[in-house]
Parts: sequence; C-alpha cells; structure tokens
Amino acid sequence: MLAIVCPGQGAQKPGFLNPWRELPGVEQTLVSLSEGAGVDLVRHGTESDADTLRDTAVAQPLLVAAGIVAAAQLGAGTDLPAADVIAGHSVGELTAAALSGVLSDEDAMRLVAVRSQAMAKSAAAEPTGMAAVVGGTRDEVLAAIERHGLHPANINSAAQVVAAGSLDAIAALGEDGPAKARVIPLQVAGAFHTPYMAAAREELAAFAPELSPSAPTVPLVSNAGGEIVTDGSRYLDLIVTQVASPVDWEACMGALRERGVTALIEVAPAGTLTGLAKRELKGIALANLNTPDDLDAARALVRDHAGVPSTADQEN
Repeated sequence: MLAIVCPGQGAQKPGFLNPWRELPGVEQTLVSLSEGAGVDLVRHGTESDADTLRDTAVAQPLLVAAGIVAAAQLGAGTDLPAADVIAGHSVGELTAAALSGVLSDEDAMRLVAVRSQAMAKSAAAEPTGMAAVVGGTRDEVLAAIERHGLHPANINSAAQVVAAGSLDAIAALGEDGPAKARVIPLQVAGAFHTPYMAAAREELAAFAPELSPSAPTVPLVSNAGGEIVTDGSRYLDLIVTQVASPVDWEACMGALRERGVTALIEVAPAGTLTGLAKRELKGIALANLNTPDDLDAARALVRDHAGVPSTADQEN
C-alpha cells in the first residue's frame, strides 16, 4: 500500500528545479503553472538565492509546482498504478489536492497564489516567528508553549512541535523551554497556522467559491487531525481553515499507519517528510523523488507497493 506525500514550506533549495528542467516538456509546464501563480517559477526554481526563496509568496507556488512536475514525471510514459493515499504538509496540501484531482493544476496554482500572498500580508502585520521544539515530553512541551503565550503551529512527530507567536515570546521560550528539549528558531516570515493568520483565512474563504473542487481519485489525509477526506468540497474547506489552524502531521502519519501503508514516496523537494516517517513509521519503504535520477527507484517502489493490500487486510 503506497502513500505519496508533499512537503511544506522550508523544503525549497536554490536551483532545485534545474535537473527537472532538462526533461522534455517540463519547462513548458513550469511556464504554464507560472501563469496561474503569477510567479516566474522557472527563474525562481533555477536561479534565485536562498533569501529570495524564503519569501512566502515565492516559496509556496514553487513548492506546489515542483510537486506537480515530479509526480507527473513519475507516471510519464508508464502504466504505473495510482497511489493508495495522498497527503501534504501545510502548503503541500495544495499539491496533494492537485495530484488527487480535487483541484486542477491551474486552480491549485491560483489558490496557492492567493494563499501565499495573504499569508505574507498577515505575517507582515506584526513581528512574529516560529521555533521547532525538539525532544522533551509532549505534555511539558505544550505546557511551555502555552506558558509563553505561543501556539503549537505544527505537531510534526512525537519528538517535534513547532511553536509560533511573537518574536519576544519565541526568545523567551528559548531561554525557558521545556526540560530535555532544544528550541530552534526557524527562518520563516511569521506565525503560520495560528490565529495571527486569521485575515489570510478570511481572504482564502472569499476566494474559494471561484474554484471547482472534485471528488479525489484517491483518499486524502488532512492536516486537520489526520481526517481521511473523500469529498472535494470538504477538503477545500479544510485547506482554507488550515492557514490559521495547527498542522497535525503526527496524526497524518498515524492515519497512514492505520491504513497499513507499506511504502512512502515524497515528491520534490523531498527529505523532510521521509525523515519523519523513518522515525515514526518504522519498517516502511521510503523514497525521495528529488531529481530525475530518483525516478527509477521511485517507480520500482510504486510497482511493488501500490494497490497491494496491507498485511492487516490480507489477514482479515
């Protein structure tokens, strides 16, 4: 049983689209996706430096486009079976919506353009930030986050929670954090997935009626508690709400475990989610689809796992 997962903001790296651009048709695809996003994806994915790629309005469209391109190349010219389940982390949920057919590629790019610009505006309204809290016990970590007036924006795993809020509170958490935990400030523009993004959520809600969601072709796992979504409108509602609500990736991994997933492929720029899966979903096969050189291994994983019942299913 195969899962495809799509990374969130922070996974982007300078020049990471250069290898994909060498494949036939990819540059034309990126130009087309750029039109929907209003961003020059070819230039940013091949030439822009790390500081430019940290811009939310650049990073988010770039990540969605990269996932669409990598997934398309995975199946190009093959008769590979479809994945059994799809999930995305934060903005990766928009990539997942495109890969599953909930949104057309064009609509996914239009939505990520609105999302990224709205979140950038909300982030600029006041100085806020995020920090990863690694280690410690869950109860103590959450208590420390609350004590400093922060919010648990990303629950990434049993050992990693991302706190978000004012910069002063982030600094205070670093000085007075939970026992046996490290507090690592993140290079992001604001307190995403918290009430600080309320205006962005309202902007997305106003834009959403312009989209035409469809039922997904495969089950989708939502960041909202790992809910399995089979209705396109429901998934779109959750994507809108998500910008001001926590991303519960630990629950998403739990949902993959419960479905009996035996293999997981992360589309470009890959590594973050497979890293979490390596620790939390022990024993499953993993593949990073970062460059065209990874295609053969990823396709082999698809052939071996997609459409194959889990061990639990086989025993029932």
